[in-house]
Amino acid sequence: MIDIRLLQKDFENIAASLTRKGVDQEVLDSLKVLSSEAKMKRQNMEDVTASQNKLSKEFGRYKKEKLDIAPLQQEINELKSKKQELEEEVRQLEEKLSSIVLAVPNMPDESVPDGADEDENVVLETIGSKPEFDFEPKEHWDLDCGWLDFEKGVKLAKSRFSAIKGQGARLERALINYMLDFNRQRGFEEWYVPFMANSNTLQGTGQLPKFEDDLFKIEGEDLYLIPTAEVSLTNLYNDEIVAAEELPLLLTSYTPCFRKEAGSAGRDTRGLIRQHQFDKVEMVAITKQEESDEVFEKMVACASDLLTSLGLAHQKVMLCTGDLGFSAAKTIDLEVWLPG
Repeated sequence: MIDIRLLQKDFENIAASLTRKGVDQEVLDSLKVLSSEAKMKRQNMEDVTASQNKLSKEFGRYKKEKLDIAPLQQEINELKSKKQELEEEVRQLEEKLSSIVLAVPNMPDESVPDGADEDENVVLETIGSKPEFDFEPKEHWDLDCGWLDFEKGVKLAKSRFSAIKGQGARLERALINYMLDFNRQRGFEEWYVPFMANSNTLQGTGQLPKFEDDLFKIEGEDLYLIPTAEVSLTNLYNDEIVAAEELPLLLTSYTPCFRKEAGSAGRDTRGLIRQHQFDKVEMVAITKQEESDEVFEKMVACASDLLTSLGLAHQKVMLCTGDLGFSAAKTIDLEVWLPG
């Protein structure tokens, strides 16, 4: 969520940045009015509080000089009542402001290219050579190896679930361990985290409230199946003060991920590309703002080197503003070439 104090301090620059991300002018106008009004009301409240404190300090002098404290007491009571009114007004305004801000995406980094959609993403680098075959390669769901069983996935759950067996299951487990070990050798600390998260945790990484329809909720509980380990890793230090000398914190974790894939009906209906459940090894870094670019590049390099170590040709793609994720300020996708 965008810091409301930053919004009030530098609204015009933030609004210009959010416009690049496609935020409607109507939303920006609402933010401007509410943030300005909340700032003004809070300042009024602080002024009243200061006046109340100043008069309260006069009590001692009034008693010492045996002055009539009744007028002073009345004035203090009036200020107290006014402060309570302003506190409620500020609370309501900031609550309304927060509800809007929670649905506003993160600001794009200045280095992110402007663009409407994925067609305007920029290929930064191609690593490795696409393999060539003397036959027509098949899609992975057409391979006659007996590893993938989509019918049993549907039987056990529903569509967009699959079952993997034999060497396929062993390969899945081996790749998870390989990736975790690779990240650990690059300085990332391995974590094993819950596969569920509460609403406060999901709000911390922007999944709630905007993407609630894409989450699997546990009935009767303030719990959801996580859509990515990024949710858990990022929130490990939520509401904690971390000493600057401990930074950066480099974290990695394996979890299964669960997504309803709302709005994707008819897309990638075959194979493993768009499943409700899939495995992922995640990297997260918590660092100082002035070191974030350096750490970001380190993470991209780690992921790219991992793919290279597996002999997978891929390309680094900078996403444009129109294709950038809700919570992302900058994204470099690593796109692996797939046969078929």
